[in-house]
Amino acid sequence: MAIEIVLPDSGRVEVTNTFRPRGRALNGLGDSVQAQLLWSSLDSTLDVIDSTTGVSLATLVGTARLQARTGNLFSNPQTVQVLARLDSMAAAVSTRDTLDVTPTDSTVDSLSTPLQIATVALGGAAATRRVVYAATTYPDSVPAVTLLPRDTVFTATDGTAQVQVRLHAGPLPDSVVVTATMRKFHGDSLPGSPVIFVVEIKP
Repeated sequence: MAIEIVLPDSGRVEVTNTFRPRGRALNGLGDSVQAQLLWSSLDSTLDVIDSTTGVSLATLVGTARLQARTGNLFSNPQTVQVLARLDSMAAAVSTRDTLDVTPTDSTVDSLSTPLQIATVALGGAAATRRVVYAATTYPDSVPAVTLLPRDTVFTATDGTAQVQVRLHAGPLPDSVVVTATMRKFHGDSLPGSPVIFVVEIKP
């Protein structure tokens, strides 16, 4: 026999949130069999609230190991990443920027100062959390801009993320509106999301 375990949200949970794994016992042919699983945590970062359902509470940022058993059969410990709980996001600098551009035949791009957001989190800095940026040019008939280093970035160790705006050769836009959005693991928007930046182009 063996025990198969599936962890929600790719094995990630935020501090103070609950976490419910799924598991089942399998026979030698890989078919599910009736068996009561009992769950336990091997680390203090995750506290199993209900041993029969596996519902657990994330208590501290760090790595946790979760294990299920039925009778004398134990599963392999499953790794759960407990992350700081994202509470909100906001602009770390002004949401309005002015990009002074002197167009020439050889001008390919110009960069604005970074458009930076900051996160507020419980339990530690919100590092390596996904932030999605999107840009819209006005008027939309001009060439689109590029966001550097890319339109999806991850927060740094201090919980901040940033991009820069690159203009392309050709007619200049009057302005560029950049949005930064973040979501929780379950898909809910983070309070404060999206943060909207306006970059005014001054030729």
